[in-house]
Amino acid sequence: MLATFGLVSPLEAGIFLVIALVIFGPGKLPDVGKALGKGIKEFKSASQGDDIVQNPTENKSAKLDKVE
Repeated sequence: MLATFGLVSPLEAGIFLVIALVIFGPGKLPDVGKALGKGIKEFKSASQGDDIVQNPTENKSAKLDKVE
């Protein structure tokens, strides 16, 4: 038998990735993954009770505004 990671086997994960590729297309798939990762990160911080979610892109834009 194949080793399973959590509740999803590697075969099921591969099928899921192929279906996602067909639905979203190769150009949009990285954006979907990035949004999913960001959502999971925010959910984890909210469930742990962290009130402040740090966004590195906001810090960079604030620094750029001060320079100009």
